[in-house]
Amino acid sequence: MTEAFAGLVANRRARWQPTTIAAISRLTSRVMNFRFLPSEPFAYRAGQHVDVRLIAPDGYTAQRSYSIASAPEAGNEIELAIEKLEDGEVSPFFHDIAAVGDEIELKGPLGGHFVWNSDQPGPLILIGGGSGVVPLMSMVRHRAARGSGTPVALLYSARVWEEVIFRDELLAFDEKRDGLDVMLTLTREPPKRDKDYGRRIDPTMISAVLATLPATPSLAYVCGANAFVSAASDALIAAGVAAERIRTERYGV
Repeated sequence: MTEAFAGLVANRRARWQPTTIAAISRLTSRVMNFRFLPSEPFAYRAGQHVDVRLIAPDGYTAQRSYSIASAPEAGNEIELAIEKLEDGEVSPFFHDIAAVGDEIELKGPLGGHFVWNSDQPGPLILIGGGSGVVPLMSMVRHRAARGSGTPVALLYSARVWEEVIFRDELLAFDEKRDGLDVMLTLTREPPKRDKDYGRRIDPTMISAVLATLPATPSLAYVCGANAFVSAASDALIAAGVAAERIRTERYGV
């Protein structure tokens, strides 16, 4: 069974189930972290996502997809980092109303293409923009939980230092120097560290990040807004990464 076909089968089997909010914490001024406890066993792969559904008293429903931030090794727990969108139907509820103990409907896991297992060959390059870092965080945590030595270069673009989601945890992973190299690029302020950048992702930056790996990456994962993913993917191809090695996840416009 091919990976793509296996993903389709998994998606067909996914069904709605009630989950309970177990914990809520703030990551940035616009992103909050929610830990959910599903009512049934929930196995997933790093990089997959779930659908969340809200039902109003009048029966109106609103649905949104969110990438899973936790590693598959987290047990029967799902972590979602939800960014507040002022014109959204779902995210304002989580930021302004949701409380620990609330029951939410969730379906998943979904997606069989944008996934990574620690037994797959490396090296890897992970490129995320804004909340596009979330599924990449699942991969980074999965790598750590499995004790994998796969060389990984993570390039994460955010507007400012205070908007770097999972910042402290990412910096702690970087400081381990165990084959995971985390580089940040800030588009609206100067970089805070010597190894980081202070501009939008471009081919020169991608080439420099690729040079930190011991070999051409076997896989590249890019997640973010449409324009971001297109620019990063084009830069990877220009730097010599074959298009068939690039896996993308897009959101927004």
